Amino acid sequence: MDMKEQQAVLAIIEELKNLYPDAACSLTFDPEKAYELLFSVRLAAQCTDARVNMVTPILYARFPTLEALAGATEEEVGEIIHSTGFWRAKARDIVAASRMLLSEFGGRVPDNMEDLLRLPGVGRKTANLILGDVYGREGYVCDTHCIRITGLLGLTDGSKDPLKVETQLRRCIPPEESSDFCHRMVHHGRAVCAARRPNCENCTLRPWCDHWNGRKAAE
Repeated sequence: MDMKEQQAVLAIIEELKNLYPDAACSLTFDPEKAYELLFSVRLAAQCTDARVNMVTPILYARFPTLEALAGATEEEVGEIIHSTGFWRAKARDIVAASRMLLSEFGGRVPDNMEDLLRLPGVGRKTANLILGDVYGREGYVCDTHCIRITGLLGLTDGSKDPLKVETQLRRCIPPEESSDFCHRMVHHGRAVCAARRPNCENCTLRPWCDHWNGRKAAE
């Protein structure tokens, strides 16, 4: 990436910081219990964060420890998380992951990609989120907002493949900015650059956006 492009990347990062100074994950969890975030992300698949945040307090009140979750049946967990959708698969993964965390990792959520990916229901998106939010390491969380908006901006080539997008973002987004950058992509996708109707006219990222500049050039 040449200097001009790198300057544009840094400008985008800085403007996102201005727009969304609080880059925290919108899923609520106890920082002392990293497994809560792990399971919240699993529940958030095909479900809103708002719904997950309504369900998890009930789940963790009923099963307040990892040991309690590991001892639960899939049906017991499923009854509580039913409203998040795909509850059978989610309940199965939560119970199985709880048991694996206890049996293989001493009850501690792993701090590396390889071990995280061994856990049931955990893919690269979840693993990157845990690495960034729990351990303060680089975490390129390529959810639908991030994939879509980075493609429009021209930070990626527009690929919809999460791994390809992650690889491309690793080349241009500094590691220390990665986790917050991806959270801010989510905020921007909800507030301005919505999938169905992006509000380009009121987007302050326009100066560096390939999509906007392409539209202007075509007019």
